[in-house]
Amino acid sequence: MTGRGLSLPLLLTRVRERSPGPAAGVFGGAVAAGLGLGAFTVLVMVLWISSPYPDSGPGGALHTAAALWLLAHGADVVRTDTLSGVPAPLGVTPLLLLAVPVWLVHRAARDAAEPDPDDPGSADAPEVPAVAAWGGVVLGYLLVGAAAACYASGGELRPAWLSCVAHLVLVTFAAAAAGVWTAHDRPRGPLPAPLRRAVDRLPQELVREVLPAAARAAAAGVLVLVAGGALVVAAGLAAHGGAVRESFLELTAAWSGRFAVLLLCLALVPNAVIWGAAYALGPGVVIGAGHTVGPLGAAGGPLLPAFPLLAALPAAGPGTPLTWAAGAVPVAAAVTVAWFTAGEARLRDWSRGRLAQAAGAAAVLCGAAMTGLAVAAGGALGVAALAEFGPVGWLTGLVTAGWIAGIGVPVALGARWWRGRESAVRPRVTAWAASVVAARRQAPPEPEPGREPAGFEPYDFFDETSRDARWALLKEASAMEQRSRAPEGPGT
Repeated sequence: MTGRGLSLPLLLTRVRERSPGPAAGVFGGAVAAGLGLGAFTVLVMVLWISSPYPDSGPGGALHTAAALWLLAHGADVVRTDTLSGVPAPLGVTPLLLLAVPVWLVHRAARDAAEPDPDDPGSADAPEVPAVAAWGGVVLGYLLVGAAAACYASGGELRPAWLSCVAHLVLVTFAAAAAGVWTAHDRPRGPLPAPLRRAVDRLPQELVREVLPAAARAAAAGVLVLVAGGALVVAAGLAAHGGAVRESFLELTAAWSGRFAVLLLCLALVPNAVIWGAAYALGPGVVIGAGHTVGPLGAAGGPLLPAFPLLAALPAAGPGTPLTWAAGAVPVAAAVTVAWFTAGEARLRDWSRGRLAQAAGAAAVLCGAAMTGLAVAAGGALGVAALAEFGPVGWLTGLVTAGWIAGIGVPVALGARWWRGRESAVRPRVTAWAASVVAARRQAPPEPEPGREPAGFEPYDFFDETSRDARWALLKEASAMEQRSRAPEGPGT
């Protein structure tokens, strides 16, 4: 009892030394899944213990924690404790919770693929293959995930099996691949054979120059759209501050319940930001079957649940100039894309056709990115009227591509024309300015008023005829003066 056992870091090091290769990856993936489950379990248990009126025992809280962990991966869960007795799906994933499993899997895969810098014998150890490390982490994580899904199926929030399997596999595969790629210093290795054959059919200049520039411009455009969506959400919360506060206070009177609502609101902030971007783009947000909220107006929607973020939605009716101002967000995104592509065209000396191709490709990439974000931010909150909740993915992406292509391509071409005109006019202006400066440097300084400069001769300012006459008179006067000063000789 008094003997000191092995510490956890030392135990992990010995396990990795005794089980090199995929076994260490399996152990790391299982640990990553366990840490994620533990974090959600601690949070749910703290809220359950602090609740003055818990409606279930510790078993129900543990089932809820497992279901919340699955929901953080994007999986849909089904509520069985509805008033009507009909199971209702819950498919809106708080995107902030997604960062927890993604970071844990990424970290586990990176540690499994790279040697431990604190281990003196890691330099002599054989390098773990990337595929082995990736497969081990994925296997360990999915084993724990399958056990958690089976355990959660006995609670009130049960996983939808098809969605659960698809999202668990997708998140684990992608995050583990990113971790292994990071451990190998992010190499740009050869593409898979089918993708490489498809890329080889395209023009190489398009692949090597246009697409990378379009990707950078599209990333900047999506960033502007997300920032604009955050501004729209902040404006909505400020404009409906009273309704937001009342809905927050009406949900529960216990401080633990209000703290849980506050945590849920924070976890849904990324969703709200994407909703704001979809609102500014024009398609708006679906808040029920057949009911959409957009900048041009809001149709009368169903009776929404009392929730602070939902209280910030505009009321039913036509749009106002204040809501129309949200249209400045996609315009700013299109101008940003045009600015980036025009800068690339100036550096690479592209033609107008190549510049239009880059701006069009950036529009397509922006549309694809916003489609994925809109799909991830929405989902179902129930059945019937609440079966559709959030932005429509394909419509949001299509409108995004239209905004970027319709404004970004002409602005990029106009910026290229303006910069070309400026580069053509600049040498002339520079030469004219240089001649003016040189003439001023060679010209004599102007005399002060009332004071003549040294060597001043009035005839310097006469015209040419007067100047010649004056010069002849001066020569004659000089000759007469010399004759008068000459000595008189004999016979004079």
